[in-house]
Amino acid sequence: MKQTEHQRVVVAQRGGPEVLRVVQEPRPEPAADEVRVKVLAAGISGLDLMMRRYRFPGFPKVPYTPGVDVVGVADKTGEDVSTVESGQFVAALLGTQGGYAEYVCVPAEKAVPVPADLDPVEVACVVANYLTAYSMMHRAAGVESGDRVLIQGAAGGVGTALLELGSLSDLEMYGTASAHNLELVSSLGATPIDYRSEDFVERIRSLTGDGVDVVFDPVGGGRQLRRSYQTLRTGGRLVWFGVAATSRSGVRVIPATLATRTLLALIPDGKKAPMPKDIDKPNDWYRSSLATLFDYLATGKIKPIVAASIPLTEAARAHALLEAGGVGGKVVLVTEES
Repeated sequence: MKQTEHQRVVVAQRGGPEVLRVVQEPRPEPAADEVRVKVLAAGISGLDLMMRRYRFPGFPKVPYTPGVDVVGVADKTGEDVSTVESGQFVAALLGTQGGYAEYVCVPAEKAVPVPADLDPVEVACVVANYLTAYSMMHRAAGVESGDRVLIQGAAGGVGTALLELGSLSDLEMYGTASAHNLELVSSLGATPIDYRSEDFVERIRSLTGDGVDVVFDPVGGGRQLRRSYQTLRTGGRLVWFGVAATSRSGVRVIPATLATRTLLALIPDGKKAPMPKDIDKPNDWYRSSLATLFDYLATGKIKPIVAASIPLTEAARAHALLEAGGVGGKVVLVTEES
């Protein structure tokens, strides 16, 4: 491969992990307000899998390159960029696709400095997952010390982030997971609930008496949201942030999920169903929150669970691993330079 070229992963058509292709092409050139990042690590999310498999309004058209969070070194800066220097260790939440590549151009205002001694793979876990968890806890749910929270999908990338950040906020935590991840959930400070063998609504009632203050639900689907809502006590908040149910039922659950959340928010019973706020806007909150999370990582307050780090060129294998289910933590793609 020529020194002016790089590799990126492309979704050639809708389908399973096998539709991911690695292409070789000239490296992108940054616009005047952009930074070209030499990627060291890029996160994989459930949204990446859903967009790859299904056609739905708002999803990118094929062909495209997946990936919304990257960590790497600023390789080249546009002529108007003054906030980032070449050679600086940075991370960015893209807000669009494109992260599965050896080089990617990002708006300079989205490139946040990273302490030089941090592990790029662990930083990749923080960028999307912990920022999502941090926003939901403090902006959507407004948690306070001592609050009871139920975290659905607690062993996943965002779930484990919620557990770690919840411990820092002194929350009383309960988490659903499959049987082989219950020990992981327990080790992160929550009372584990096996969602396959236990009725989580009844279990929460028996454990708490009157329910929880907050539920974080990444599963979606009408029935799931209604059941999560049933675990709330008066004044409780249901924060829905994903549609993992598409892995079983396809994208038809998305309209049902949206409709159910809207209806629940209208019920005058003292409970709420707030929508999470956007986390990828390059504003003061975005930059200061990532800086806070990187400080937590540097000082050992958080320790992301890395399920697997897999070479970029084996993205199809990484997708297959995550799609199989039961993965504890975050799956991360790494380049040869990491």
